Amino acid sequence: MKIIKLSPDDEVGCAEAVAVDSAGWKLDCPEFVQHTPRTFANMLRYGWDLEPPQAYLASEGDTAVGVLTVDLPQYENTDHAWLDVKVHPDHRGRGIGSALIEYGEQVTRDLGRTITGFGGLDLPKAEAFARRHGYIQKSVEVNRRQDLAGLDWGLVQRMYDESLTAASAYELLRLTGPLPEDLLEGMVAVTESINDAPRDDLDLEDDVYSPERLRAYEEAQAKSDRTVYRVVARRKDTGDLAGHTVVAVERERPYLGEQHDTAVSRDHRGHRLGALLKSAMLLWLREQEPALTQIDTWNAESNDHMIGINKALNYHIVARILDYQKTL
Repeated sequence: MKIIKLSPDDEVGCAEAVAVDSAGWKLDCPEFVQHTPRTFANMLRYGWDLEPPQAYLASEGDTAVGVLTVDLPQYENTDHAWLDVKVHPDHRGRGIGSALIEYGEQVTRDLGRTITGFGGLDLPKAEAFARRHGYIQKSVEVNRRQDLAGLDWGLVQRMYDESLTAASAYELLRLTGPLPEDLLEGMVAVTESINDAPRDDLDLEDDVYSPERLRAYEEAQAKSDRTVYRVVARRKDTGDLAGHTVVAVERERPYLGEQHDTAVSRDHRGHRLGALLKSAMLLWLREQEPALTQIDTWNAESNDHMIGINKALNYHIVARILDYQKTL
């Protein structure tokens, strides 16, 4: 078996990686949103906020059999690496996954990092794979999807109206594209509020934000051909930013949306701002993105508050992902 590092400019290699990845998801979780060659290449160019992962393609002769991605945080958790291994279903059970995860661990060591982690579907074979390689389960993430075609828009409007009454001291800002300069510093503090979300037993430092990182996120999303919609809550009397919600819509597949963040600063909780922001976003997207049919979100299974809002807004479970970690 040959393992080569992929370049985002390698169109054939990226297409082969996506074919391996998609074949696995179609068998294990057909509902899961899969990469296209274009979105995969953009991930390798730009990542989430200009800290792109590395990717490796495993082949036997002319046949691609597996894919490894190695995500290397740059802003915090700089001793970590997050691995993702996919093996084509036709080639499973032959040790290819084990070879790839060991390769990823060696990449981690070579970079001077000491902690690896990965997420696997809540399936017996994934749990057995983790145990075999010395990984310990630390958290459960849930991928939920909102079906906009079946959404009760009357409920959304009622949620918005009732939340607006409870949050009468606040106003909402609708923003697309780069944040205005006068909001940038305030948005750093709001974005950092995501650190209050549950992490269960994961060994992780708090996310660290700065104006430069927010700009890097905006640049990465724009260059990846996504339109970012942001609704921000601002206190009327002081001008303090209190919370936000962010949804990105793909331009290649404009029926797909992804919830990137919803957070309310600690000092502004208790005014139903989370429900207000989520419902306001939906009403805005109905106007702006008529082709949009679904929005995916990710939450720790223990995040009862946000999950309660999502259930009311017609989200259903697509996948449960078990997060594992290991100290090398």
